[in-house]
Amino acid sequence: MNIGFIGAGHMGSAMIEGLLKAKIVSPKNLYVKGGSSGTAEALQAKLGFQLIYDYNRLKECEVVFIATGAKIVLEVLQEAAPFLAEETILISVATGHTVEDAQAVLGAKIHVVHAIPNTPVSVNEGMIGVAFAQMPEETKNKALAVLTSLGKVEEVNENILGTFGTVAGCSPAFVDIFMEALADGAVREGMSRTLAYEVVAQMLLGTAKLAIDSKKHPGELKDGVTSPGGSTIRGVEALEKNGFRYAVIDAVKQANS
Repeated sequence: MNIGFIGAGHMGSAMIEGLLKAKIVSPKNLYVKGGSSGTAEALQAKLGFQLIYDYNRLKECEVVFIATGAKIVLEVLQEAAPFLAEETILISVATGHTVEDAQAVLGAKIHVVHAIPNTPVSVNEGMIGVAFAQMPEETKNKALAVLTSLGKVEEVNENILGTFGTVAGCSPAFVDIFMEALADGAVREGMSRTLAYEVVAQMLLGTAKLAIDSKKHPGELKDGVTSPGGSTIRGVEALEKNGFRYAVIDAVKQANS
């Protein structure tokens, strides 16, 4: 399978790395369009994919990703449309448009998928929300095969794709701040910075896996480590006193506005 990319910024680069790690495509069958920023050129030196400078080479691709900024995505699709082969699967990971918007630009012979991933796709542990235009089941399954190589995929109504993207896509930054704060606390208490980051990252990995595998409510999991009068409940009290829950809820609200 040949796969093409328009856009190799943070998200495009993360997806390119993930697809190559998953071996869903080989470097010689991955075509990435270079642009004025030079990010594709720098990434190509590292990963060895096919660097292209015009849309014509995208005719060879069964699947084409577009990972540009929201403000220019439809304009770029209009430029690329004449060079896409019929029955191409176009997967947009940009915000600022709907499946219907993209389909109107590309025409009925192109199969449109709107996906909102997060950066853990680079290590094949992404969380991807996806909405599909009308297409044959076989085509949909081909798109899903590519996306599931990057992580977990949930098909959702497009009207909540924005909220999905906020929670899945913005929250890694929120969690990174939480990780840094936890490590700062550990360093204050005498732990080395390197060890603190390792402990925090492994703790989050294990906590997430436990939540996924056990299917327990987060409150139940929290109760399991908060013994009466213990150190954990004192820490929980401090979080509540400082508005931790409200801060998180407000962060999602502001990011989604």
